[in-house]
Amino acid sequence: MSAATAPAQTEKTTPVVMTKPRSKTRLTTSLTLNVVLILGSVLMVMPFVWMIVTSLKSPAELALADPTFFPSTWEWSNYPEAMKAAPFLLYFKNSFLIAIGHTAITLALGSMAGYSLARLPFRGREVIFMGFLAMLMIPTYTKIVPQFLLVKFMPLFGGNDIFGQGGSGWLNTWWALIIPGGLTASSVFLFRQFYTSLPKELEEAARLDGLNEFRIYLQIYTPLMKPALATVGLLTFQESWNNFLWPLLVTTSDSLRVIQVGLAVFRQLESTSWSFLMAGTTLATVPMVILFLFCQRYFVQGFANAGIK
Repeated sequence: MSAATAPAQTEKTTPVVMTKPRSKTRLTTSLTLNVVLILGSVLMVMPFVWMIVTSLKSPAELALADPTFFPSTWEWSNYPEAMKAAPFLLYFKNSFLIAIGHTAITLALGSMAGYSLARLPFRGREVIFMGFLAMLMIPTYTKIVPQFLLVKFMPLFGGNDIFGQGGSGWLNTWWALIIPGGLTASSVFLFRQFYTSLPKELEEAARLDGLNEFRIYLQIYTPLMKPALATVGLLTFQESWNNFLWPLLVTTSDSLRVIQVGLAVFRQLESTSWSFLMAGTTLATVPMVILFLFCQRYFVQGFANAGIK
């Protein structure tokens, strides 16, 4: 009996001995990865922490030759004083309306374009998709001048005639702030990738039930696109909220200023009010942080699914 059980015990203990080096290697890899991720997180968070700490320092402390990281006196009054320097509530409202407008247009038109490129077979579909990919490679600032000319010479707007002459077109209007940034090639590309990853059997079953193309898009596929909608919506809102150059070019009226342009009031030729500038910048980042916290789960899931096909 003892001779029969001895080989069996040897067979059971052998795999345990072989897995020890592998477990040690896996633990080392995990620790190294966590250390790298922690260092990367600290590097990402440090500018945000520095901005908040700087917003709570006095101008005299900021001018010290040997400044400290934390303020000796926490100047919480910098925030209400920064809000009094300019009509920031109006700037916040304008930025919010523009960002909501861009997000709504992008989600509606971008999802339709992405669905068409992913699910509808038509001649030239691949050529059009390659065109969108080519647009992704064009630097944003090279499109500023053509867009400005289109806005300025928009026919029948702002006193322009049918040929776009004689007036200001869309300059200093909400049209110039919302329409040119309403849809981007990157949003169409992301939506196309998401629609491609969904199973074709859903579409075939919907057609057998008699649904037309728009109802298949709206009632069958789009409800399954929550991660994509959250990802594209958050990216669009963030890009629109942080936009500085385009609102500065197309508006001169103070009633149409946005928050990023309004922060320039703290930067003068002679000096810069760093404490007020950092206080205003901190307030300007609050909406984006709140939005990201609510959409974080869908945002990460959306980026993970975007590279499936």
